[in-house]
Amino acid sequence: MGHRHRAEKLKCFAQGFTLKTRAGGSLIGEPPGETPRVLISMSSPASTSSPAAAAAVSTLAAKYLTVVLESEAYGLNVLKIREIIRLQKITPVPQMPEFVKGVINLRGRVIPVVDLRVKFGLKAEFTERTCIVVVQVTMPGGQVVQMGLIVDSVEEVVNLTAAEIEPTPEFGAKIDTSYLLGMAKVKGQVKTLLDIDRVVSPETMQVIAKVEKPA
Repeated sequence: MGHRHRAEKLKCFAQGFTLKTRAGGSLIGEPPGETPRVLISMSSPASTSSPAAAAAVSTLAAKYLTVVLESEAYGLNVLKIREIIRLQKITPVPQMPEFVKGVINLRGRVIPVVDLRVKFGLKAEFTERTCIVVVQVTMPGGQVVQMGLIVDSVEEVVNLTAAEIEPTPEFGAKIDTSYLLGMAKVKGQVKTLLDIDRVVSPETMQVIAKVEKPA
């Protein structure tokens, strides 16, 4: 079944999360006591009236989950997201980069966890809204692995058109922007769109991939 007709369910276990669509509708609506679920319709993005101007970013038009890292918002393509879980005990793994916090046991599978705040050199504080976004990352060789991303909080799911996305600005040769997909304008604010497959270097991903396995 294609993306246009397929629905992705993101399980959100952290209390207090409220994911909303841009139309204001809540994406969580289960009765108390049941596992909250987020149902995201994978409908195709709206077309733009200026195909030539949107050519460079047309492939980026999609639904994004916006997350907060030290008061700034970032977008993650929802097709990369498996679920959202509350922060839990993380088992450290020796000889890993500082931003790789360790592993968690997610229903019998060992999942490596990366703190995006530490990776980006931001302040890493833990509150009731701090959570782990479980994503699937495609390795350079095509292997797909799951990885947890620690974020300060989740905001909402937005459906971005090509007209709302601009290419990543040039910051100079010394600044690595390879993991940035572009910049989105949402409700008067600029949100950075992240390429999950490139946030962590291929070399580190090779090491992380060896950790991700059944418990």
